[in-house]
Amino acid sequence: MRLILLGAPGAGKGTQAEILSKLLEIPTISTGNILRAAVKAGTPVGLEAKSFMDAGKLVPDSVIIEILKERLSQPDCENGYILDGVPRTIPQAKAMEDMGIEIDCALSIDIEDDTIIKRMSGRRTCHDCGASFHIVSNPPKEEGICDFCGSKLEIRKDDAPETVMARLKTYHEETEPLLHFYGERNKLMTVENQSSIEKTTDVIRKALGI
Repeated sequence: MRLILLGAPGAGKGTQAEILSKLLEIPTISTGNILRAAVKAGTPVGLEAKSFMDAGKLVPDSVIIEILKERLSQPDCENGYILDGVPRTIPQAKAMEDMGIEIDCALSIDIEDDTIIKRMSGRRTCHDCGASFHIVSNPPKEEGICDFCGSKLEIRKDDAPETVMARLKTYHEETEPLLHFYGERNKLMTVENQSSIEKTTDVIRKALGI
């Protein structure tokens, strides 16, 4: 199965991708991970990406899609893959089509902006070991203190309400049009966000028939 996971930041794409990856025994591929791996490996396209990153510029779509194609040609992708965070825009989706990168389904996790803001503003991350908690759904045993290393928990800048609202605005303007793009190709499947990770996984499994 070749899947794209769509949804606003905070919709739970990364968590569901991890679960589906184990269920289907196929790799999850995220833009950040493949960029870092290509740069580290020193591949020609990785070095090209590095030149943009070192200059503090955004890596162009053409380079990202080239790195993606390189990654998808590896043996572990033979039986399928899950794309998380790519494509982000219509031009990226078109470039993927032009390069012959095929998908079976674009699965969108539908969630209200207000729910995302509440969810993300409740996140707490350990300053030292990086462990993640949530004041409602996964609270630490002692308020403000990491269960694992005893260090202080903090709100990441990415999870601050004003940052979340800015990221949602970008999502609605740049990424949400992909729903129409894949809908026109009869490849879109939408599921409603549920009250727990497990319930969301259940509706996704039913939708995909797995």
